[in-house]
Amino acid sequence: MINTETFRKLALSFPGTEENPHFDRAAFKVSGRRIFATLLEKNGTANLLFSPADQQRFCSFDKNAVYPVLNKFGLQGWTTFELKKAPVELISEALFTAYQDVMKPKQKK
Repeated sequence: MINTETFRKLALSFPGTEENPHFDRAAFKVSGRRIFATLLEKNGTANLLFSPADQQRFCSFDKNAVYPVLNKFGLQGWTTFELKKAPVELISEALFTAYQDVMKPKQKK
């Protein structure tokens, strides 16, 4: 279980990561790449972007603590973490997974 400040520190610990406002959230992205995580401080949740396989893996922890975003973004791999219900080790691993995915070389179409 972590608080929003610990989440922020973990997200910003990855090389090249910056924090920017994103609507009512804080967004974490690597400079020149897409967002890999957002944080909504007022309700203690974070959304992370995963591949379908990673989304399924993290959601298997506890459906009350980790679940797909409840709209079309959930179908794209965005996953909500209730920070007070998920252990720091799980959130740390999830952030690293989302960060690694965004760092993969872009595939040409």
